Amino acid sequence: MAAQLKFRDVTLGYDRHPAVHHLGGEVAQGALLAVVGPNGAGKSTLFRGIVGLLKPLSGAIRTGGLDVRDIAYLPQIAEIDRSFPISVFDFISAGLWRGIGSFGGIGKSARERILAAIAAVGLNGFENRPVGTLSGGQMQRVLFARVLLQDARLIVLDEPFNAIDSKTSADLLALVRRWHGEGRTVLAALHDLEMVRANFPETLLLARGPVAWGATEEVLTPENLLVAMRMCEAFDDSAAACVDDDSHSRAA
Repeated sequence: MAAQLKFRDVTLGYDRHPAVHHLGGEVAQGALLAVVGPNGAGKSTLFRGIVGLLKPLSGAIRTGGLDVRDIAYLPQIAEIDRSFPISVFDFISAGLWRGIGSFGGIGKSARERILAAIAAVGLNGFENRPVGTLSGGQMQRVLFARVLLQDARLIVLDEPFNAIDSKTSADLLALVRRWHGEGRTVLAALHDLEMVRANFPETLLLARGPVAWGATEEVLTPENLLVAMRMCEAFDDSAAACVDDDSHSRAA
C-alpha cells in the first residue's frame, strides 16, 4: 500500500533545540497508528510537524500529496481557549471551512451536516450551549464532531482520550474505528497502553527519538518500554540541533 506519510531523517524542535531526533519511516494509507512514549517523549512535537505547525530543523515530512486542508488535527484539549463566547454549533461548523471558506454562509445542506456531526458524538440538544460551559468529556466530543465534518484523509489526534470518562472514550473510539474502516489514515498519541493493545494494530514508541515501530505486540514489550523511559530521562534539553542546511524542508 502507498505511503501516506514519509519521515526522512526528521529532527523537530523549538528555538533550535531538538525535541524529536532522526525519525525515519513511513505510514501507509489507511493505517491506524498509535504513537506512545513517556511524558516529554516528543509526541505533540511530532504531530505539530505533521500538520505543518512546526518546520523541521532538518530532514523532511512528506504527506503523500495531501494539501493541509486534507489533514484534520485534534490538539490536546488543554490547548483550546474556551473563554471565547462561541456556541457548540458555531465551533463545530468551523470544520466546514474547507468547503465554504472562512466567510461563507451556512446553507441548509451544511446545517444538516453539522447537526448530523453533533448527533454522531452524542450532543443533541447542546447546539446553543457556549463551549465554555462544557465538561472535559463534552468538549472532546465537540472536537471530534469538528474533525468529523472536515472529511479529511489524514487524521491526527493528540491525546484524544485524556482525562475523560470511560463512556466518552468508548463512544469516541468507535468514531476512530469508523474512520479507519473508511480507509482514512489515523494517528493518535496515547498513554493507555491497554487501549493501544486492544485497538491499534501499529505503534510507534517514541522517546525523543524512535525506539521501536511496527506491530503493536512487538513494540510494546517491557524491554522497549524500559529503553524509552531511560532515553527520556537521559535526554539533554539543551542539546544542539542536528542541522543539515540542505534538508530544511517540509514537502507535500
